[in-house]
Amino acid sequence: MRLILLALVVLAFPTFANSNTESIAEEEMSAKAWLESMSQALQTKQYKSSIIQLQADHIRPLVYLHGTVNNKEVAFLEYLNGPPKNAVRVADTVTFIEHDQPAYSINAPRIQGIWPTIFATDVSSLEQGYQFVLGGRSRIAGRPGQMIRIIPVDDNRFMSQVWIDMDTRLPLRYDMVNQDKQLIEQMMVIELLELNEPAKILIEAEKQGLPPVMNPAERIKGQNWEFSWLPAGFHMVVKDHHRLIGSDESVEYIALSDGLVNISVYVARMGDSPMPDELITRNGLSMVVEQVGNVEVVAVGKVPAETLNRIAKSLILK
Repeated sequence: MRLILLALVVLAFPTFANSNTESIAEEEMSAKAWLESMSQALQTKQYKSSIIQLQADHIRPLVYLHGTVNNKEVAFLEYLNGPPKNAVRVADTVTFIEHDQPAYSINAPRIQGIWPTIFATDVSSLEQGYQFVLGGRSRIAGRPGQMIRIIPVDDNRFMSQVWIDMDTRLPLRYDMVNQDKQLIEQMMVIELLELNEPAKILIEAEKQGLPPVMNPAERIKGQNWEFSWLPAGFHMVVKDHHRLIGSDESVEYIALSDGLVNISVYVARMGDSPMPDELITRNGLSMVVEQVGNVEVVAVGKVPAETLNRIAKSLILK
C-alpha cells in the first residue's frame, strides 16, 4: 500500500509543480504582456466565439470563427438577428454577403465590428495615448479572465478595459466607458470554443472564388487640411475629396485614429440651412458641427464631445 501511495505522489507532483509554475508566471506578467499574448492568440488560434454586442440602443448577437487554412488567416462573422448578413476574410480580403445585394470585397486586414483591430496587431502603439494597468480577475462565459485597464493619459478619450481568457489568451469581454463610468460599448463572449483544426466553413471559404476587390468610388486627393492640435497618439490615416453617396455635395474627408478610436472629419462649404447648436450622441458616437472660416466642419467619433469640438476648431488650410 505504501508503494502505491508513493507512486501516486510521484506521478501527481510534476502536474502540481507545472501548474504552480504557470500560476507564478501569470502573476508576474505585466498588463502589456497580457495584451501582447492576446494579440498573438487572435492571429494564430483556431476558435469559435459566440458574442453579444451591446450599444446604447441595440443588442446584437454574433458568431465569429477564426483559423489558419493553407497558411492564410481565415475568419467568418455571422450576424444572428435580422436579415442574413455575413463577412468572410481570407488573408487581407474581406467579403460582405447580404441578402439584398450582390457580394462585394474590399482590402482590409480585419473584419470591422468585432474586437478593436489594434488588439490583433501592435498593441504597443497605443502607449502614446494610454497606460496599461492590471485589474482583477473574474469569470466570464465559464472561464477565468484577467482584466486589463486601458487608461487614457488625458481627458480627450474614454477608458477601455478588456478581459483576457487565462487559458487561451483570447478576449472574453471588452468595455468602453465614459468619464461618468457609463457604458458606451461592450463586446462579451457567451461561449468560446478552441478548435483543434479550422472549422469546415473556413476551409470552404478559403476554396471559394471570392468577388474581386471593388474599385473605390472616385476620389481625388484632398486639399492640404491640417490640424493645429490633436490629442497625443492621433494621426491622419485618410485624407481625400469625394462626393457623398446619393448626393452631388462635395466634401473633404479626413480620418483620424489613435489605434483604438477612430474619428471622422467632414469639411464642406457652408449650406443654406443653419447649423445645429446642440451636440448629438448616439450609440456612443458624439458629433459636433462647427463653422471654421467659410466652411462647415462635422466631426464624429467615440470620444468626448469637447475633444471633437477642439479638433474641429483646430482645422486649418495650409
